[in-house]
Amino acid sequence: MAFAFLERHYDLVTRRLSEAVVREIRAIVEVAETYPQDADFKQLRTLASQALNLTVSVLPKEPLPPPKPKPFFDLVDRYMSSQIAVTIKKPFWIDTIGNSRFVEIRIQLKNHTLKFIARRSQAHASNSHIFIVWMVATSTVLVTIAILFLRNQIRPVIELADAAESYGKGRIVKEFRPHGAREVRRATLAFLDMRRRIERHVEQRTTMLAGVSHDLRTILTRFRLQLALFDDSPEVAALRRDVDEMSRMLEDYLSFSKGDKQEIPQMVDVSLLLEDLEVEAEVVGADVSSKFEGDPLVMLKGQSFRRCLLNLISNAARHGKTVRMMGNRTPDWLVVTIDDDGPGISPEERENVFRPFYRIDSSRNQDSSGSGLGLSIARDVVRGHGGEIFLRESPMGGLRVRVRIPI
Repeated sequence: MAFAFLERHYDLVTRRLSEAVVREIRAIVEVAETYPQDADFKQLRTLASQALNLTVSVLPKEPLPPPKPKPFFDLVDRYMSSQIAVTIKKPFWIDTIGNSRFVEIRIQLKNHTLKFIARRSQAHASNSHIFIVWMVATSTVLVTIAILFLRNQIRPVIELADAAESYGKGRIVKEFRPHGAREVRRATLAFLDMRRRIERHVEQRTTMLAGVSHDLRTILTRFRLQLALFDDSPEVAALRRDVDEMSRMLEDYLSFSKGDKQEIPQMVDVSLLLEDLEVEAEVVGADVSSKFEGDPLVMLKGQSFRRCLLNLISNAARHGKTVRMMGNRTPDWLVVTIDDDGPGISPEERENVFRPFYRIDSSRNQDSSGSGLGLSIARDVVRGHGGEIFLRESPMGGLRVRVRIPI
């Protein structure tokens, strides 16, 4: 748009100025032909110089110089040539190529040849660069103001997005307050209200579960005391096993329900964590090894993440003889992969196994001591960090569990 405007502006102004110069030359030509002049045309030259700012020389009549090559993009040459031919209608010669500051025009009369020297600035728009400078300077100022204004308006949106992302990863958001445009403040207040409601809900649920846990543990303790008074028998041993299983199921349920909301994230050495979990898995009797690549220090909820990996590794060790753990740290993600050589899980059941208390009818999940909450707890912990768990077929023939957490 600027190019089109400036092109039209330069073209129009140059045409108008060229027409004005040609009219002034025509006036001098008519004065020279109509009125008697003194011997050296002094009055004519004075009139042209003082009134019209043109330099006029009267030459003897002689053939005009041969025409010079026409510049292709010279608007002055184009417009002045056409205007002289139409307005004055006399033989002429024009030179706009020589000295760039002046234009030379020769008009052949009956007895003389008039030589005109005009400043080039009289025939074309010479102040376009001033307009361009003003336009660029003004645009620069406006763009600078717009950038500063938009950055000031966008900063609260970025802070809100960072706060939501950090909260989604289970991290504490400190010193976050509403500011910026009215709409952004409303969104920030809505986020803070949502966070308070979630925290209040978790706190109420934790308090309720603590009470339920205390009551159920009291009852189970009475069961154990009463069973201790009975003589040993197959029936009493079966009842003791049932009580122990109820205790384990209660602990798993409470762990699943409480989640990891109260734990504060801190730097965790994931490489050491995997090595520590090797011992836990070897107790079951599986061949376990681990490997980690990249920087092992990651901001995590250590205890919750350990419980998540322990559930996954214990599950792999119970159903396979060989377990391989692989950790990888990238600039954006922490990825932990657990492979086993067990029976695996069919693709149509891989989503169902994450449902609480769900156990499929296969040898992999027929663990009499399990509650069906291991994978549910693991997914809850990983999603609390903003990540996800994926189940795939392992190259070892069993199940591959891939945990991915944003850093």
